[in-house]
Amino acid sequence: MTHQLFLIIGEYGVVIVFINVLVDQLGIPVPAVPTLVVAGAIAANGQMPLVSLFLGSVLACLIADCGWYLIGQLYGIRVLKVLCRISLEPDSCVSQTQTRFERWGINSLVIAKFIPGLAIIAPPLAGAMRIGWLRFLGLSTASALLWVGSALIAGMLFRTQIETLLIHIDDIGSMAAVILGAALLAYVAYKWWERMRFYRSLRMARIDVGELYDLIQAGAQPVIVDVRSATARALEPTWIPGSLHVPLEDVAKHVKDLPHDRDIVLYCACPSEASAARVARILMNHGFKKVRPLHGGLEAWLAAGYAVVGVTASQK
Repeated sequence: MTHQLFLIIGEYGVVIVFINVLVDQLGIPVPAVPTLVVAGAIAANGQMPLVSLFLGSVLACLIADCGWYLIGQLYGIRVLKVLCRISLEPDSCVSQTQTRFERWGINSLVIAKFIPGLAIIAPPLAGAMRIGWLRFLGLSTASALLWVGSALIAGMLFRTQIETLLIHIDDIGSMAAVILGAALLAYVAYKWWERMRFYRSLRMARIDVGELYDLIQAGAQPVIVDVRSATARALEPTWIPGSLHVPLEDVAKHVKDLPHDRDIVLYCACPSEASAARVARILMNHGFKKVRPLHGGLEAWLAAGYAVVGVTASQK
């Protein structure tokens, strides 16, 4: 049976790995790294063409990345919001990805595939930022070469151990498929549980856009804080009149400048007001009492038809 398994892998392995890598890079939670490592071990023994395996895997990465780049170019920040809404890693989603881009520059695309959360968000973000196809292809290719190459080399280095593992898997027959399937389901379930726990941590009283508008009209002078990253503001150059721009990562620097005796309303453009709620937690820990995220964020303010500063999507 083991001999037959290796024959099948040798004949169809490149196609199997190509599909797995493509699916993984499209954002479906079917990890490709284990497959690449095993494939590297098999290729090291001459039972799979290493060059075809390497080039096919890199091509799968580029197909997925180019697709995401094009979507980001066409739909801008809207696709990032959708990705963050469905992401299994909401705490490392759009805002942290944008922060990394600002800190490391667009060259962070080269290491994007090694960082959870950044791998899927980076290509459409690059498209939304319109960095240019030629530059994107160069960086994306470098990233794919590094990511695929490191996984294949790891498999080649540990080929003896991996062969032994495959033989043991073969010995337990169909039970191996059940174990692997259960492991995959457990991984997705764990990530989903983490997602739910993250959103539960953000539960707190919100203020809706109507209440905020009434406060402004009544002369209460609430302090309105835009916690979006600089990249997010550049992609969506619209903000509530009079709002201060204090990105999530800079909150600690500005705590001393915020008044304790006025309402502080925080807004962002992310699902469930995640960034705004996180900033609210930070301010509460510093003794602020009258702090609330804006329910629905900037999107809800725009939908209500209230005035904004900057350029709205309808004006572009």
